[in-house]
Amino acid sequence: MLDRVLRFFITLFLAIAGGALLDLASPLLTLYISTEILKMDMGAIKITMASLLCILLGAILGGLIGFFLSPYLIRRLKKFSIWVETQLGKMPIHDVIAGAIGLSIGLIIANLLGYSFAKIPVVGDYIPVIFSIVFGYLGIHVTIKKREELAGLFDFIPRFMKELSRAREAKNQADKTGGNQPVAGVPAGGKAPAADKLYKLLDTSVIIDGRIADICDTGFIEGTLLIPVFVLEELQHIADSADVLKRTRGRRGLDILQRIRQGTKVKVEITNVDFDDIAEVDSKLVRLGQQVGGKIITNDFNLNKVAQLRGVPVLNINELSNAVKPVVIPGETMRVTVVKSGKEPGQGVAYLDDGTMIVIENGHRHMNETIQVEVTSALQTAAGRMIFAKPAHV
Repeated sequence: MLDRVLRFFITLFLAIAGGALLDLASPLLTLYISTEILKMDMGAIKITMASLLCILLGAILGGLIGFFLSPYLIRRLKKFSIWVETQLGKMPIHDVIAGAIGLSIGLIIANLLGYSFAKIPVVGDYIPVIFSIVFGYLGIHVTIKKREELAGLFDFIPRFMKELSRAREAKNQADKTGGNQPVAGVPAGGKAPAADKLYKLLDTSVIIDGRIADICDTGFIEGTLLIPVFVLEELQHIADSADVLKRTRGRRGLDILQRIRQGTKVKVEITNVDFDDIAEVDSKLVRLGQQVGGKIITNDFNLNKVAQLRGVPVLNINELSNAVKPVVIPGETMRVTVVKSGKEPGQGVAYLDDGTMIVIENGHRHMNETIQVEVTSALQTAAGRMIFAKPAHV
């Protein structure tokens, strides 16, 4: 039924267009029909036989073309509509809404500017069309890219509505209890207030690292651990890798996740939110952090910097590890075992239990010996901490 309706309108449109176009050729036909054989007076409208013949002939030709061409045009129109529906389906709904708003704003601006330039001779009729295309595209592009910042301008509205709702509920509760006010800090009815979830997002590297499970066991992590499905898919892809090392790391990550879900004090949620327009997992994680207002837990240095630049708070496991290591003071002594040579001649290298490297001056001659060393200095780097020492004099 829809195909018949579309075919009728396409045929009608081309018939009208054919009649209008061929009517433009009527002055050429008057070269051969020099007198007005037929003139129809309808008020101010006068139609000559030449014009009437051109309109009828053009309408017939346009209608025939439209009738036979309409099936092809309908097929192309259906394919185009399916393509548009697929692309819109891949986009998050907030991007679609932002794009529609941006398009409306762009067309309004284009209409206002186009009206000012429409009176220019020759090109004046085409300038509004160009403005509509350019400003429509800019409106879509800018609003989608700046969606988070634009939405931030209206953050006060949800907070205002939330506070208004709380005040209304408190008033209703007070009316039910006869005007008795609840004790400070304890909500009326004895129910604990609903706390924000305080989402913490885990990336692939910190899951494979494994230390996050120990931190969760201590209870230092507050809120809810949010694990996106695209992170799980990346872990599964690593676990299915042909490379033995990658496969081991991927399986370790899955085991760590299972341990966190079953044996820690932190609530874990799996979200199916994905962003088909973004290929990189780290970029998807940053976008999700912006949406839920959560913090990303990672030990990836590059992800740390990118997330901070885009306004997403980051909890770096390596920084936490460095912060809780024991502080050493120059002049302090300790017993260590020299396990290998250093980069410089005569140097020896030892390690503390937490993995901190100690570079010992003239320590090579004490290879594989446990000796007393005196700390001379300590160096803090992005990769960790390094201690410099020398053999203590007995």
